[in-house]
Amino acid sequence: MNKRSPYSISFGRIPSQYISRSLMIEDIIDILNSEPVEEQAFKLTGIRGTGKTVTLTAIERELKEDDKWIIVDLKSNSDISKELVANLYGEVPFLTSFIDANLNLSAFGIGVNIEKKSPVISMDVILKNILNEVQKKNKKVLVVIDEARKTDELVDFIQEFQILIRNELPIYLITAGLYEDIESLENAEGLTFFLRATKYEMKPLNLIVIEDDYEKTLGVSEDIAKELASQTKGYAFAYQAFGKYMWESGEKEISKSVYALVDEALAVKVYDKIWSELRDKEKWYLNFIVKKESMAATELLELTKTNHSEWSEPRKRLIEKGILDGSERGVVKVRLPRFKEYVEARQK
Repeated sequence: MNKRSPYSISFGRIPSQYISRSLMIEDIIDILNSEPVEEQAFKLTGIRGTGKTVTLTAIERELKEDDKWIIVDLKSNSDISKELVANLYGEVPFLTSFIDANLNLSAFGIGVNIEKKSPVISMDVILKNILNEVQKKNKKVLVVIDEARKTDELVDFIQEFQILIRNELPIYLITAGLYEDIESLENAEGLTFFLRATKYEMKPLNLIVIEDDYEKTLGVSEDIAKELASQTKGYAFAYQAFGKYMWESGEKEISKSVYALVDEALAVKVYDKIWSELRDKEKWYLNFIVKKESMAATELLELTKTNHSEWSEPRKRLIEKGILDGSERGVVKVRLPRFKEYVEARQK
């Protein structure tokens, strides 16, 4: 196969070949477009490599086809309200004209200085004025924050956002972040509203859909496609990695070199970072857990010679980080593909 691989392991970019989380995307877009408004804030959460950024990009791409939407991407650690106003001023012509004619934002270095008007010094007042003008034009503003994490700036903005939606202004928010980062925001003082906002977990992709994709795109047999799909465990990054290296190898069987390249990509792009953020006790337990695809909790405690109270906190954190599957009571199961190979390689 000489053509460029349709699969990609670059974060953030939508590959030529990918499995869209279409139900989630359609659900969010339907709610965003609903009249009357049903929900104005959404959270996407999951571990690294589950497709959060790609899903955000897909939502933005679809909404941009509707000219009533004004979409602004911002960062957690920026002066969010100021950056939002600056983006609206610089990118939306009718707001540029409105601000130049009505608001003196010289105190923030935005717009032209209107000598006859006193500078507006409250960003809260500025946003309300701008959103009122957006409403008059029958437009909506969507703020998108990827890699969201608890910062003073984001906490302040969410508190201000709550006031804006209480005033029935047309502003919407989608945040995406790791489990622990979103949870940290949810538990921040004064953000009960954010805790109640609709949350979508980036669950594993459907293995049958992955299998069908591999069979059609790579031209491999049904058995090989099924084995490839099984190896991914539905993990979006692994789906792309196996697809990429199988395509580039041009082979119809899964070779050792494909496994090696996938393992290296998983390690460098995802697992090294995840591992570096684990506590020593969590790493210690994982050395035992990865020995089996699935293990009874009682067996783990026997192997480690520990008790339930000692295991309770590491278990909770490993589930929160998306490493362990906690859906089946009394069973310990790793969610990440080829993680056994990664952990064992670190022991050598």
